[in-house]
Amino acid sequence: MPIRFQADADLNQIIVTTIVRRFPEIDFRTATAAGLAGLKDADVLALTAHDGRVLVTHDQTTMPRHFTAFIRSTASPGLIIVPQSLGIREAADTLILLWAATEPDEWNNRIVYLPI
Repeated sequence: MPIRFQADADLNQIIVTTIVRRFPEIDFRTATAAGLAGLKDADVLALTAHDGRVLVTHDQTTMPRHFTAFIRSTASPGLIIVPQSLGIREAADTLILLWAATEPDEWNNRIVYLPI
């Protein structure tokens, strides 16, 4: 089973759109589809973990701290942080590569910053 991604409300929607247009088979749910807008980081992490999705965000400020606290008590499918300075194409290409080349269990309780 391939990685399933979850965008948080902070992630540039163009990244998600670019990926899904190029590879419609990639399961990359938007924050809107998941109802994440306005939720606290801990709630976003809990919903994403419940759904078995790797969370993708631009939030380098608060999300790493909340993720670290979250995995002390609950397992997480993982967190990928995409710096806002990273170009849309590079972000999309890297996420597509991760989807194609890795398995979901490789991401459990891991936080990764792009570019890798």
